[in-house]
Amino acid sequence: MEIQGRDFLNTPPVKTVRFGGSVADTLIKHKRGDSSDYELLKHQLADPDIKDAQIINWLQEFRSCVTQLTKDHEQLIYTVLRLPWVGRSQAVVEEYMAFLSNLVSAQTVYLCACLKMVVSHFTPTPPLIFTYYSAIFCLLVLVLECYVHNLLRVTMYIPALRRDILELIIGKMLKLDVSAHVCVLCFSCQDEDMSADDSSRVAVTAHPVAERLDALMAVLMAYIKDVCHENGSLHVERTKELYRDLLGVFDKLILPTHASCHVQYTLFYLCSFRLALAEAFLDHLWKVLQSPSQPAVLRQAAAGYLGSFLARAKFIPVLTVRACLDLLLSWIHRYIDSQDSSGRQACCDISLHGPFYAACQAVFYTLIFRHRAMLEGNMKKGLEYLQSLNLERVVMCQLNPLKVCLPSVTSMFAAITRKYQVVFCYTIIERNNRTVLPVVRSSAGGDSVTTNTNPLDSFFPFDPFLLKRSGHLIEPLYQVWEELADKDLLPIKAGRQGSREDEDDFLCGETAQPEGIVGMTPSSYDSNLRSPSSVGSPPFTFQRPF
Repeated sequence: MEIQGRDFLNTPPVKTVRFGGSVADTLIKHKRGDSSDYELLKHQLADPDIKDAQIINWLQEFRSCVTQLTKDHEQLIYTVLRLPWVGRSQAVVEEYMAFLSNLVSAQTVYLCACLKMVVSHFTPTPPLIFTYYSAIFCLLVLVLECYVHNLLRVTMYIPALRRDILELIIGKMLKLDVSAHVCVLCFSCQDEDMSADDSSRVAVTAHPVAERLDALMAVLMAYIKDVCHENGSLHVERTKELYRDLLGVFDKLILPTHASCHVQYTLFYLCSFRLALAEAFLDHLWKVLQSPSQPAVLRQAAAGYLGSFLARAKFIPVLTVRACLDLLLSWIHRYIDSQDSSGRQACCDISLHGPFYAACQAVFYTLIFRHRAMLEGNMKKGLEYLQSLNLERVVMCQLNPLKVCLPSVTSMFAAITRKYQVVFCYTIIERNNRTVLPVVRSSAGGDSVTTNTNPLDSFFPFDPFLLKRSGHLIEPLYQVWEELADKDLLPIKAGRQGSREDEDDFLCGETAQPEGIVGMTPSSYDSNLRSPSSVGSPPFTFQRPF
């Protein structure tokens, strides 16, 4: 059997010359007062002719008993830190860095000594500089992990401090998240014919800020799992309490933050534990969106979170998606009614109607991702439901949401709704393309804009999660974008061309209205569970005309 080029069955073991017992036995004997092997061990480690295989062998033994290497063994550790690992084989370098990581994690008292050792080896030779930098960066990330881990441990002993500690940690993580520009880095590296979800995951963790963020996300999500579970089962009361604290931090820090890419996944992960949590989060976002007392920028951000969460969370069933769409469309139609009854000519002005446009885009975005699930099983009932949403009225109203939504969202929504002959958007899209969007104020502040590239300052907070280490927890919960083939976007009725001339009458008969608004407040959670933006891009691009 060969593993990575090594034939373990036929290759003889590497022989190393050594004296005395194992490191573990030597430490035990030293503790009992017999230091003969202990001194012999230090002497062998200081041998200037020590071989690569010997170094690897010693380091592996040290790693296995690193918890015993307390400050009492300071002289022994200093001998190990003087080992000539620089310029050795890659196997030695990797083993030595693994030893440093384990040592600092278990015995932080040696951090300064390890850092001094690495810095003392600094040299202008490029390959070695990279090795030293990697070693220092690894140590610093470990220290950061330990610091955050210990802060979170405090919350186990003093629960009253948890909200403040979570605010402190998440606030720092948000700064890392935004400053890394991970989203920009990843999307700018894509091939234009490849969707973001299908593109190879760019090595964002080569970015030192992303590395730190990844480490902290892993620590925080491990904490969330440990708090919420006991002996493998969900502890409901503890989960509810953590949800309340995280939701408070979400309202204060995450929701107002401009284009964060990953930190918001802490709530995504927590909500996956139980459907009632996901529904409570959706209900909270809905209340922010439709509340006129909230700032417009927060209402727009809430709409972005609502649509992105519905589209991307695999654990949200179709019934919940439909309940949310019923609420959103009911509110959108009431908003259109209010504009029609005002007696004034409605115009496309984001500064006046930003939450409305954000709600429309949330609906379009959700339907793009979830229409298949709504239609599978019973196509007839699924189509009846889509028709009951009266999307034609939304698309054709004077506020003209297709002009404001991101072009990629508009294009795919138009293609899907044409396929199922729910609404025909292309005449409006072509008319919008011939006109320049009026000068409007950006919801994020600043100068007026005259471009329709992203006038709503849209961003989808649950775009693909690109951090490697913590990403394995998100991957099984996450709905990736499955690009539709051209044949999948053809109208479903044979002989029906869906021409622009018949767009006004292709919806035959009256459009059924929703039977009622379905509430999302879960009965299993009390009312205290719910507490009283940005430039981005959708997670896919479409270059082909439809």
